[in-house]
Order: sequence, then structure tokens, then C-alpha cells
Amino acid sequence: MEIIKPSFVIESDIDSIRILKDLERYGRVCYKSEHLITEESAKDFIRRILESGHESVIEHVSITVRVICDRGVTHEIVRHRIGSYSQESTRYCNYCKKGVQFIYPLFFIGDEEKYKLWYSAMESCEKAYNDLIMAGASPQQARSVLPNSLKTEIVITYNLREWRHFFRLRCSKAAHPQMQEVACAMLKEFKERIPVIFDDINP
Repeated sequence: MEIIKPSFVIESDIDSIRILKDLERYGRVCYKSEHLITEESAKDFIRRILESGHESVIEHVSITVRVICDRGVTHEIVRHRIGSYSQESTRYCNYCKKGVQFIYPLFFIGDEEKYKLWYSAMESCEKAYNDLIMAGASPQQARSVLPNSLKTEIVITYNLREWRHFFRLRCSKAAHPQMQEVACAMLKEFKERIPVIFDDINP
């Protein structure tokens, strides 16, 4: 058994200057203002259309991210309708061979008693899973004893408008703590890698 922390990798090659310039070209079609494009005009144009609520323009660009988190978090992620997902399958992955991994529950930091109770439960789940496999159960049958804390990987593709929607919801105080843990870290990197688009969204 292994306890790991959540993480993510931005899989898309991001050229932030190209993204903004492309979006400006697409957006200016609406106003037939292409003649106003300059070397430096993209940032201001995109900022203005976002302020005006004209977010359909940014749907033309998509970003793909691979997230390593617990299965409970992925249940929330896949509720976002406008997206594509590829997720590690507990039906086909045999964790008896690979070893079972669980995501560290950040809300038990500093509470040794609760963490020990959680850890003991994970050990029991792993043992039950391995015993079922050894008894001849298939991975899809044995998975019934695996908890929400099970580590999983999910590849997510959203357009930029959906990423904005995702961050607004999943970085808020109302979001589940483990969802916030992943989403806020992702938002920070998105802000650094893609200027303007996410500047107005704060955890």
C-alpha cells in the first residue's frame, strides 16, 4: 500500500502568445475589426471581451490536463458536461499486481487519531481486494471493496470557457477540500502559463 499526494500535468503544449493572437483574430470577426490587430493588441482585446461576458470566443481553444487524485474527486470532475475524459479503469486495472495507492486526505493533517482510523480502513480495503483477486475474482468484481480514497488518473480536455467555469466552481470555499486542493493548484499554473484568460478568477 502506498499513500501519495494529488498532482497534475498540463499535457497540452501551451504557446500563450499564439493562443491570445488566435483568439483575437477569431473574436474580431464578430465586429469586423481585424484592421485594428497589432503586435500588442491581443491582451487588451481578450480582456475586454471577457469583461463584457463575450466568452464564446475563448471556446475555440482547448487545454488537456492529466490529474492524479482520488476517485471521489473525479466523480465531481466528470459532472462538467462540456469536456472529454479518459479515466483509469478499475474494471481492467489489477491493483493486486501493481499495488494499491491511496490519496493522502489533507483534512486529517494534524489529527493523528483520525488519520490512523483512515489508514487502518485503507489497509482493510487493500487486504479485502487482494484476497478477492487471489480467490479468483476479476478486477471488476474485486473493485467493489475499493474506497473513494483510491488513487486514479483522469485526462481532462476543456475549452478555455469551461476551464473558467471549472475554476469558479471548484476553487470556491463551497467546494470539497480535496477538490479545492487540486483545482487551486491547477488555477495557479493556468494563470502563470496563459495570461489574461484567468486573471479575474481567484480561489
